[in-house]
Amino acid sequence: MDLLDQFFGLFSDFSNPKKRIFLGYIGISALIAFGWLVIVRRASIGSSLRRIFDPKILFSGSAFADYKIFVINRVFTGFISPLLLTQVTIATAVYMALVRSDIIPWGGMAGVSKPVVIALFSVAMFVVDDFTKYLVHRWMHNWPMLWFIHKVHHGAETMSPITVYRVHPLEGVLYAMRGVVAQGSVISLFFFLFGSKVDLYTVVGVNVIVFIFHVTGSNLRHSHIDIRYPRWLEHIFISPAQHQIHHSIAAKHYDKNFGGALAVWDWIFGSLHVSEGQGDFKFGLTKSEGHSATDLKTIYFAPLWEIARFLVRKSVKVKEFVARVVKRTPTDEVREDLLESRD
Repeated sequence: MDLLDQFFGLFSDFSNPKKRIFLGYIGISALIAFGWLVIVRRASIGSSLRRIFDPKILFSGSAFADYKIFVINRVFTGFISPLLLTQVTIATAVYMALVRSDIIPWGGMAGVSKPVVIALFSVAMFVVDDFTKYLVHRWMHNWPMLWFIHKVHHGAETMSPITVYRVHPLEGVLYAMRGVVAQGSVISLFFFLFGSKVDLYTVVGVNVIVFIFHVTGSNLRHSHIDIRYPRWLEHIFISPAQHQIHHSIAAKHYDKNFGGALAVWDWIFGSLHVSEGQGDFKFGLTKSEGHSATDLKTIYFAPLWEIARFLVRKSVKVKEFVARVVKRTPTDEVREDLLESRD
């Protein structure tokens, strides 16, 4: 029975409203896509349904790789999760640092009403979590060692809601640690400032924003339905079409739209690209990346090999640099002077 429970536990995200791929959210996303195609694109009901449930996309080699990676990573997560830091650990460390700092007295803002505290906490948690996602995502595209890992996600040539789970295990660990640090820090800061007014009800409040994000079609970001927002709104929130631009292999789309839910970070830091009715995008990686969209051995082990090669090349360059700097050391000069004096 335990083995059966563990098996069904692998797919528990589909029945968990806290998770992005909760079947209810996927169903709502399908309805949004259907409404977009029929009302905005003026497509027929039949063609809209065929496009949403296109077997060439949902049953492509790339999609099947996504499904396999989802299961494998769930198993891996079960083993690695107990070894990772928890929110409690980070929250305690940050809280103790605040206590020792004496910058603000504990509970210095305890007079604020509880509804305001809940609203502030919900917004702060959502904004901090989204901003740290933006930062880590951007680093993954700009730092070679992180890109070797992250390009597993960009290797998808077709996209479905499950593609969000198409990540290398090392990226999964990195994002888990990011979430722990971001959320643990916010929790400890609010508990320090507002004291006992931060309780379970306050923490649950943040789920309202996450719920809204999911019921408004978060799963469509990894899909082939390029729903656009008005231009002004795409400066605030990332539309499905904008995230598809991020996955596009077109050169003009490189390093654009790193945001998760909010587009303001891309707007502020110059990586925003609004959608312009481009139509169908071509997803995946260029041939120069030498990455397979379907071969699991390449998907899991090629990034490790690339990281090793990168480190070897860097170490060789460092050694060459050091050798040039110390080519003629003071010790060498003293030795040569002694030899000359003997002569």
